[in-house]
Amino acid sequence: MSTTAATPPTTDLTEKQRRILQYLRANVDERTYFKSRLIAEHLELSAKEVGANMRAIIDGNVDITVEKWGYSSGTTWKVTR
Repeated sequence: MSTTAATPPTTDLTEKQRRILQYLRANVDERTYFKSRLIAEHLELSAKEVGANMRAIIDGNVDITVEKWGYSSGTTWKVTR
């Protein structure tokens, strides 16, 4: 099965939001919790940029579920399929 066919369109997302979503999709099967600062490091963004753009992913029509999970030493996101 092609992952492209199963992936809903994300045309309403900005480039940064699509990059964050792509990163989460690529890693969600290997882990569940993601820190904003670690996502930011991988994508060459700031943790603040990741957090500010996460709302669009949470509210969007995407194939993963994202929940704000904790604030200990930075925001942590729980991501599931």
